[in-house]
Amino acid sequence: MSILDRYIVRTVLGSVLMVLMVLLILGALLTFIDQQDDIGSGHYTALSALWYTALNLPLLAFEVLPIAALIGALLGLGSLARGSELTVIRATGISTARLAGMTLIAGVILVVIAVLLGEFIGPVLQQTAREQKAFARLSNVAFGGGAGAWVRDGDLILHVAAQSGESQFGGMQIFELSPEHRLLALGRARSASVWSKGKWLLGDYRESRFDGDTVVSSDPGQRILESNVTANFLGLAVQNPQELTNRALWRLISYYRANSLSDREYVFAFWSRIARTVGIAFGVLLAIPFVLGSLRSAGAGTRMLMGLLIGIAFFLLQRLIASGTVVFNLDPVALAWLPTALLAVVTLVLLARVR
Repeated sequence: MSILDRYIVRTVLGSVLMVLMVLLILGALLTFIDQQDDIGSGHYTALSALWYTALNLPLLAFEVLPIAALIGALLGLGSLARGSELTVIRATGISTARLAGMTLIAGVILVVIAVLLGEFIGPVLQQTAREQKAFARLSNVAFGGGAGAWVRDGDLILHVAAQSGESQFGGMQIFELSPEHRLLALGRARSASVWSKGKWLLGDYRESRFDGDTVVSSDPGQRILESNVTANFLGLAVQNPQELTNRALWRLISYYRANSLSDREYVFAFWSRIARTVGIAFGVLLAIPFVLGSLRSAGAGTRMLMGLLIGIAFFLLQRLIASGTVVFNLDPVALAWLPTALLAVVTLVLLARVR
């Protein structure tokens, strides 16, 4: 990589980082305000809410990185254009394609950062934040060493095994008690996952029910368990598929297909995350035709507004398509790639028209 390449990449990444910090500060403020209703519940304090907010920042960074990349690239390259640096660079014989290649290096670096944030760093820290919040708010949760956790929900005592995914666990034991605290049934499931709000899907479930001096055992099967635990315990409320990692989504897709269930929403979320991450590179490239064309002499405010409008349009189009995928019988893979494909076409067409 030449000195010029490093200079362009450093300029773009520096501007993207600045924009990202601003967006994260705004997002953190909104998250902290949203936690105010829970402060005072159990041992959940303002300091706990602040720590919860901080742990959610990496995943928030993943969500806003496409918009930050576009705005940052517009600001970074725009500053070079206003200082006539781009004019000098092009006067030395550097073509638009070469300039795009330099900028694309920054885009690829941002894509790698997005993968790290969205697949490895963000989900782990978010899960930690939810666990700490749940234990601070609930007084009826206790750890059983490394074997999971115990929680009582009405007449049910649940022992949840180690977590294997955002909404999946290695197993669950269920102790059903009578109002007189007499054991009525004992059940065990090899796998437990969130089915819908307030419900668990238990796989390979076996149950022994006690009736006087007799014990009635059931054959292995599936069971839908209604419990409030999913809304409070360890942050296991039903999550939006858009919030799950691709690894978790792939496991869910495989499970749904193996059980002949509809996996459209999860397939869309899986490919949408990939397409949105790839779209970061095209968002960075889109800045080039703007700073070399209509926005060459525009101020930073104009460039930021333009980037914000394009980013919001991209975000809203993704959400609109997500709703259409669920409601209508449309191909989830094609729809997931549609916003990124449109962004890519617009970017390449505008780049081709730059002189």
